[in-house]
Amino acid sequence: MGSEPLDPRPFEVASDGTRLSGEEVGEGPPVVLLHGLTATRRYVLHGSLALARRGYRLISYDARGHGESSPAESGGYGYEALAGDLRSVLGERCRGERPILCGHSMGGHTAMNHALDHADEVAALILVNPAALGLPTADEVLAHWDRLADALDGGGVDGFMDAYEADLEVAPEWRETALRITRDRMERHRRPEAVAEALRRVPRSIAFDGIDELRTLDLPALVVASHDEADPGHPYSIAEAWAEALSRGRLISEERGQSPLAWQGGRLSRTIADFLEESQVQQRLRV
Repeated sequence: MGSEPLDPRPFEVASDGTRLSGEEVGEGPPVVLLHGLTATRRYVLHGSLALARRGYRLISYDARGHGESSPAESGGYGYEALAGDLRSVLGERCRGERPILCGHSMGGHTAMNHALDHADEVAALILVNPAALGLPTADEVLAHWDRLADALDGGGVDGFMDAYEADLEVAPEWRETALRITRDRMERHRRPEAVAEALRRVPRSIAFDGIDELRTLDLPALVVASHDEADPGHPYSIAEAWAEALSRGRLISEERGQSPLAWQGGRLSRTIADFLEESQVQQRLRV
């Protein structure tokens, strides 16, 4: 695509009574971006267009209740509903194509939920910072999410940030960055009350039935891990377990002490582009 300008093309998709707001940029094989809990569509590649410049079409959308998308009217915020939204987007934006799914945390779990039932319809998976092993969430973790939801309901973004900072356990050198990124993404939501409801519901949902279920999936998969010093909410050990369970899984990460690869949109995009150009992925893109 050279140095030609890449202008986003907005779209809306209806799904189960919910209006999903998204955008496309670039031309070529589709890469669908799915963000994490409390984030928006910007927070997968952090605004980087490097993949679009490498000849891919980026399709991103705000999950139900997040960003500019409407709250859930039915079906709630569990992974069955989130995967249903993904299928609605795929049906409208990727008809006749086999997309690459690139998801961060909740978005990666949503992609996995879909891929386990529709592997033939997916070219490859990019799974950034997975956060669970397909098991019920521990009570103390649920209590953390409930505190954040109550704080958002009661005190808006400032209340949320106070509660988030009180629970934040990162190395001192990463604290300011984590707080800045979190506030920035929280300020992008039109309906904070819907985000609060998602905070209560998503952690209580299970995307797949235990880590062994991932062993049934035969797809090229790139798993992006972050070291716990900067991002303990997405343990390195969980990303390792995902990569090990996936028959064609590969684990990558930043060097210890460096800024997480998941936070570096340009570098992450270039790493993904190199992976997508491998023959195992290119063969699956030829539907």
